[in-house]
Amino acid sequence: MRTIAKLGGLLSAAALLVACSSDYQKVRTFIEAADPVALTAAETARWTEAGTGLNAAWADTDFRYSRSKVPSALGAETFRITAWKGERASAQLILWSGAAKDGVECKVSDFRSDDAVLPADIAQTRFVRYTLSDQLVPEFMESSHYRRDVTPAALSGDMLDSLSRFDMDARTARPVWVSMHVPEDAPAGIYKADVTVSHHGKGKTVLPLELEVVDHVLPAPEDWTYYLDLWQHPASVARAQGLKVWSDEHFEALVPVMKRLAEAGQKVITATLNKDPWNHQCYDGYVPMITWTRHKDGSWSYDYTVFDRWVQLMLDLGIDRSINCYSMVPWNCELEYMDEAEGEVVTVKAEPGSPIFPKIWAPFLKDFKKHLEAKGWLPFTNIAMDERSPEAMKAAADVLMANAPEMGFALADNHASYKKFTMMRDVCVAMRQSVVSQEDIDMRREKGFYTTFYICCSPSFPNTFSTSQPYESEIMGWYNVAYDYDGMLRWAYNSWPSDPQYDSRYGGWMSGDTYFVYPYNRSSVRFEKLIDGIEVAEKIRQLRREGVDTAPVEKVLEKIRATEITDYTQPWHEIIVEARAALDEVSRK
Repeated sequence: MRTIAKLGGLLSAAALLVACSSDYQKVRTFIEAADPVALTAAETARWTEAGTGLNAAWADTDFRYSRSKVPSALGAETFRITAWKGERASAQLILWSGAAKDGVECKVSDFRSDDAVLPADIAQTRFVRYTLSDQLVPEFMESSHYRRDVTPAALSGDMLDSLSRFDMDARTARPVWVSMHVPEDAPAGIYKADVTVSHHGKGKTVLPLELEVVDHVLPAPEDWTYYLDLWQHPASVARAQGLKVWSDEHFEALVPVMKRLAEAGQKVITATLNKDPWNHQCYDGYVPMITWTRHKDGSWSYDYTVFDRWVQLMLDLGIDRSINCYSMVPWNCELEYMDEAEGEVVTVKAEPGSPIFPKIWAPFLKDFKKHLEAKGWLPFTNIAMDERSPEAMKAAADVLMANAPEMGFALADNHASYKKFTMMRDVCVAMRQSVVSQEDIDMRREKGFYTTFYICCSPSFPNTFSTSQPYESEIMGWYNVAYDYDGMLRWAYNSWPSDPQYDSRYGGWMSGDTYFVYPYNRSSVRFEKLIDGIEVAEKIRQLRREGVDTAPVEKVLEKIRATEITDYTQPWHEIIVEARAALDEVSRK
């Protein structure tokens, strides 16, 4: 079926298709933007050569493919992949035709070995959708600073749609992402399956798929040791789905979106203490979770209703390692409260070190501590900061330790402050800065503290922008285990721009910088590859615990440590391919 739902980049409320998804029954769909990059004469001629039939071939999960060009450098006739029991593995195929093809479907057969059968429903096929993005031009790659004036627009295949059928326009290519979740009780062996591509049941093409299941079991995500911290943005879900913030319908809509995050092994709940701690850096401001009131007699009270409901929702999904609360030092140092005497909400500026800072924070911290104690959440709640100066950190730490020393501290650290504030439970250092020493990591780990790294608007490589090559997301897992970090942080999981499925760009950030997944609980190529990297880290550490000889893997990890991670001119793809082969080799033992 062909649907029209996008006019001038705006979603039409009438454009609803019944979709194949366990999370919701209907999903908005849309017409993608025109490709802003013109084809050359030679590229146009190739479409004539492609013919009018529906072509299909295996592609490479490490790369993105143009919607407008006839694909080249395709994979082998049979796609082969090695996976553990319990692991999620990915493949990518690509379709193209010189003529329009309606009702395109991709169906996976059962997986059969000599001794066992895995049902077809362990696999899922999703059409990759294209969004406007920035080109990664040399000027950006070499400077590591985003500049809108030197980054022309492009189309990027990123969102994984939930439509069970798709209508292809003439002279277009369409990737399809194939996800496989190997059952934990699957017998080891080599399984064969077919992916059949057709349009309205016609023009069938069969692509062979070979899945090697090795005799190791990957635990469920809630049992992973990898400390994943992708910042959540609840208000963005309300705006994207046209819901009132903090309504019952809003909380209901949050469940599938955050369940997807939990299934990636997320360990941290992002909560706010007052007004938007990041001073509206995203399209949507953060709506307060705690309401502050200053009464006529000068006393304070705090309404934790929304905070409690949000935290409990996340705990129920299994995200229960830490509650990181932002922030005693928001980016503009502004706080707001209802002034009972004035009868209105007032905003004050509370700079760390100023007389008002301890005066306004002390009563809150004492009350917040009591509330957390009553809920049983105090042992794993942190007051969190984002890239604050050592001076601001010290002022905040002094007030916190004086009023609620049982509470922890967390910091996204670009000043090496972890060396000064050794009591911080959760320290995350910028990848673009020097690596934390093994001695410091070990010392913090002995105290039960976490040490992670983060990426954000930089470095330009490797990163997880909507225009970054997918294998860059997987690099995060290899980098993590190479330097023995406990995990990683990134802003943000779902801070969506106005209409991310149509245009992933926003403000001064590189396209896709503010989110991994799309509205209505749709994943992305880069999010799936990020999970691949997390599974890599989990597998290597488990093999070490099991006493397996991991020498081939250790050799590649040494190569990773010896190569400048942010230098995009280095042969990083070749290194990652080599690393995967080594891990597969070791996993067969």
